[in-house]
Amino acid sequence: MIRWVVVGLMLGMNVTEGKAQEAASIPLARVFASPAIDGPAPRAVKLSPDGKYLTLLRNRDTDRERFDLWAMDTATGQWRMLVDSKSLGSGAELSEAEKMQRERARIGGTKGIISYDWSPDGKTILVPLDGELFRARLTGDVEKLPAAAGPKLNPGLSPAGKYASYLQDQNLVVMDLATGKAVRITPDGAGTVHWGEAEFVAQEEMARSDGYWWSPDDAYLAVERFDEAPVGIVTRAAIGAEGTSIVQQRYPKAGTANALVELYVLDPAGQKRVKVDLGSDPDIYLARVDWAPDGKTLFVQRENRAQTQLDLLAIDPKTGASRVLFSEKAAPKSWVNLSYAFKPLDDGSLIWWSERDGHGHLYRWQEGRFTQLTKGPWEVAADGISVDQKRGRIYFQGNKDDPLERHLYRVDYRKPGTITRLTERGWWNTASMDASGTRAIVSRSNPNQPRQVYLADAEGKRIAWVQENAVSDPKHPYHPYLAAHRTRSFGTIKGPDGTDLHWEMITPKLEPGKRYPVFFQHYGGPHAQTVSRAWGGTLQQYLVQHGYIWFQIDNRGSANRGVAFESAIWQAMGSVEVQDQLAGAAYLKTLAFVDPKRIATYGWSYGGYMTLKMLQAAPGTFAAGISGAPVTKWELYDTHYTERYMGDPRKVPQAYAMSGTIADAAKIADPLLMIHGMSDDNVVLENGTAMYAALQAKDVPFEMMLYPGQTHKVGGPGISEHLWHTILGFLDRKMGQQ
Repeated sequence: MIRWVVVGLMLGMNVTEGKAQEAASIPLARVFASPAIDGPAPRAVKLSPDGKYLTLLRNRDTDRERFDLWAMDTATGQWRMLVDSKSLGSGAELSEAEKMQRERARIGGTKGIISYDWSPDGKTILVPLDGELFRARLTGDVEKLPAAAGPKLNPGLSPAGKYASYLQDQNLVVMDLATGKAVRITPDGAGTVHWGEAEFVAQEEMARSDGYWWSPDDAYLAVERFDEAPVGIVTRAAIGAEGTSIVQQRYPKAGTANALVELYVLDPAGQKRVKVDLGSDPDIYLARVDWAPDGKTLFVQRENRAQTQLDLLAIDPKTGASRVLFSEKAAPKSWVNLSYAFKPLDDGSLIWWSERDGHGHLYRWQEGRFTQLTKGPWEVAADGISVDQKRGRIYFQGNKDDPLERHLYRVDYRKPGTITRLTERGWWNTASMDASGTRAIVSRSNPNQPRQVYLADAEGKRIAWVQENAVSDPKHPYHPYLAAHRTRSFGTIKGPDGTDLHWEMITPKLEPGKRYPVFFQHYGGPHAQTVSRAWGGTLQQYLVQHGYIWFQIDNRGSANRGVAFESAIWQAMGSVEVQDQLAGAAYLKTLAFVDPKRIATYGWSYGGYMTLKMLQAAPGTFAAGISGAPVTKWELYDTHYTERYMGDPRKVPQAYAMSGTIADAAKIADPLLMIHGMSDDNVVLENGTAMYAALQAKDVPFEMMLYPGQTHKVGGPGISEHLWHTILGFLDRKMGQQ
C-alpha cells in the first residue's frame, strides 16, 4: 500500500522567529532526538496466556529505534526487563529478505527485538534477535535454541507448544522443543520458489505477513508455496553514499503477472503433504487462512484478480478438497475490501465482516444464513475482533459515535441489538482483547495527549496503566514545551458534490488583522484516514510555533466513511480527491486570518502524487508544492493495490492515461520540490526520474533532492533534519520568511 509514512508528519519551518516566544519552542533537532519527545512508544503489547504478565517491546531513552522486551506483573504492577537486546544481540547484518519484510511493515529503521511469542503454558517466550532464536524465562534466564546458523524469518511457537517453526533458505523448518531436533519440512525452496513466506503483494497490500499457519492441536500446518518466476524484474539501483548495488527485484507492475501461489497441508515431520484445491483459476490472491477451533477444517479466503469477489472456502486438511461456503461480491464500480474480522466459533458458526449494505459491519453465518449484528451509517473497523464465547460477546472497534474517533465496542452475537461503547469519548482508540475476551489492552491518544496504553477489564474499566505517558508530568520530554502547545480545531465543508468533508487545523495565537501562511498537508489516497481526534506529532506544533497554520482535509476516496465515499475514485485516481483538496484550499482563502498568497501544499507517497495532480489541475492556487516519493505513472505500481482501484491497464488504458502525471508535466507553473529515496523498493525511483525527465523536456523549472541509501521512508539520524531543512529552506525562498 502507498502509505503516508512517519516522516510525512514531520513538519517544521526554517524561519526567523521574530519576537520572543511566550513559552519554550521546540528545536527541530529535538523532534528527532532520543528519548522520543512524544514519550515512549511501546510495541507488541501482549498478555501472557495465564494473564499473570503483560509484556511489550519498549524503546530506549538513549536510542528511540532500539527495542527491548519488558514484562509487568499484573498483580503488583512491577516492571522488569526480560531481554536486553543490546547485550544479547550479535549485531549481525540482517538478511535482505528480513530487511524487505521490515520495510513492508514500515519498521525499516527499528533495531533490537521486533517480535516475540509466548508459549501456551505462559512459562517461556520465544525471542528472535539478529537472525537467531532465544527462549526467555520469567526468571530472567535466556537460552539460545539449537537452530542451524544463518538468518531465520517469521519464527513462532505452535499453538500446543510442542514446536518452534521458522523459515530458513526459503524453506520451512520445524523444531521439536523437547529434543531440539530441527527438520526442514518443505522440499524445494530455492531460486524463485519460496515456502512458508508471504509474497510481495500480500505483505505490501493485503496486510498479510504470514505464509504458514499451525492447526490448534499442532497436527497440521497450512503452508503457502509461491513461485516468482512469472513476475517481471525491476532492475533497481540501490544507490548508497559509498557505492551502488544493483538489485534484481521481482516487482509485479499493474497489468503484469503475479507470483504463482499454492497452498499445502503438511504434518510437523514433513512426511505428508497434501495440495489444497484453490480452484481452476491460478490467477487469484490467497487473502486469508484460518483454522477451525477443532482443527478439522481449514478456511481460506480466495480473492479474484479483479478484487470484485471474495470466496470463503472450507478445506478438508486430510484431502485438500474444498467447497465454497459463500461469496462476497463488490458493489457496482467498487471492489471488495479485505478484513481481519473473521472468527470461526466452537458451535460451527462464523463471524464475518462485510460492506454488503454500504458500510463495514459484522455478521454471523450459521447453517447457510447470515444474521447482521451491527448496522448503521458508520463503520466497524476491519482490523480484527475478539470473542467471549461463554458470554456470547464480540468486542470490536468502530466509529459509531463520531467519524473522527475510534472506540472499543461490545455486542451480543446471540441476541444482537444493544451496542455498548467501552472507551472514553474524545479519543482515538485501538484495542485488543485476550483470547477469552476478559481483558483489553487499550492504546489511545487525542490532540493534546500522545499515545497512552492501559489494561482494562471486559467492561472497559482501567485496571492499570501500561504507559501513562502523561505530558503533565514534569519529567515527560514534551513537558518543557507544553505551555506553547496549541490545540487542534475541527470542522466540515461541503465538497464539490455536496458531500461533507472533515478538516482539522492548528493555528498560532491569532493577532487581529494579521494574515498567516498555511502548511497544507495532504495524503488523499484510499484505505487511510488522516483527520481524527488523535495525537498528530510535535512537528505540527513546531510549525505552528513559528507562525504557520497547519491544515489537512480528508477527501472522497479515503477510508471509514462507507463504500460510496471510498469508491468515488474507482478507475479515476487523481480526480475527485484533487477536487476535494482544492475545495479545502478555497475554504482556507475565505478565512480572514489566512494569507491566500502563501499556502504551501505538501504530501508524501500518494500525497506526493496528489501534489503533482493539484499543481497541474489548478495553477496559481498554491505558492509552492512539495512532492515526496510520488507515484507518477500508475503502470509502474504493483498489481494488488493499483488494479483494486484502477482496474487492469490492459483493459482500461484510458483510465490510466487520465490518472498519470507525466503527460501533463508542462501544466505545472508553481514552484515545485521533488524528493525521493534512491533505494525505494515500494514507489521505485523510476517514478521520480520519469517525471524529472518530463519536466526537463518541457523546460519546467523545479527543485529536487535525492537521498542515497534511503527507502520509501526517508529519515534517521541527521537525515530527518536535512530533509526538513531542505523542505523549509525551499519554502522560505518561494514564500518568503515571516
